[in-house]
Amino acid sequence: MDASATDRLFAGAIPQVYDRCLVPLIFESCAQDLARRVAALQPARVLETAAGTGVLTRAMAQALPGAALVATDLNQPMLDAARAVPMAVPVQWRQADAQSLPFDDGSFDVVACQFGAMFFPDKVGAYAEARRVLRPGGSFIFSVWDRLEDNEFACVVMDALATVFPEDPPQFLRRLPHGCFDVAVIERDLRDAGFAAPRVQTVTQRSRAGSAWEAAFAYCQGTPLRAEIEARVGAPLAAATARCAQALARQFGDGPVDGKIQAHVICAQR
Repeated sequence: MDASATDRLFAGAIPQVYDRCLVPLIFESCAQDLARRVAALQPARVLETAAGTGVLTRAMAQALPGAALVATDLNQPMLDAARAVPMAVPVQWRQADAQSLPFDDGSFDVVACQFGAMFFPDKVGAYAEARRVLRPGGSFIFSVWDRLEDNEFACVVMDALATVFPEDPPQFLRRLPHGCFDVAVIERDLRDAGFAAPRVQTVTQRSRAGSAWEAAFAYCQGTPLRAEIEARVGAPLAAATARCAQALARQFGDGPVDGKIQAHVICAQR
């Protein structure tokens, strides 16, 4: 299977499952943290790239009631899901590729991106575009997940799927969401895009779900991991999800589950 065809495809049932299940599991608390960091910069105009279903957008709308917010994503179905949720302030929604932004030079005080940079095929190009649309002195602030082994639920899911498909285990979570954790590489790419040395902070939080099944369902059916599972012979999606739920329950218990998540937050100034 050509992974490049599905790795960045958030469509079909995925946006709804993503927003209902994965967002509260791993994105909500991180969005609140990143929105506070953006608010501390006191921007008047903010551009969000790779906005997904709008979890960071909603947090920034609450934290920045006086700012103009523009939220973009490559996937229109994700933006459609985001647009359907009421916001505290008006938001301009635009379908756009972070590597080719449809905005003038120096248009924004802040460019923010939560867990989207990992999906940019040309990271230097996307970072350079963020720099281009920033005013002089503006800030590019974004987050990426740390390595898979420092994110407990995701790691258990990947290990469980390797037992379901031993000949060809799905690798989406390791390849993309947890494939951009090397701070030295991030710093190099930002320098190549024209930024000065960034500030990097590693943030550890807790991920919680009502049950192991909820966590397994979020990962297996609310991300492009779903397409990797469905493309393989040996176990249908429901059976693979059940195997992941069993593995999570063995490690975290049969009731509510609680696991470590870890990310890097990067801030670079134009």
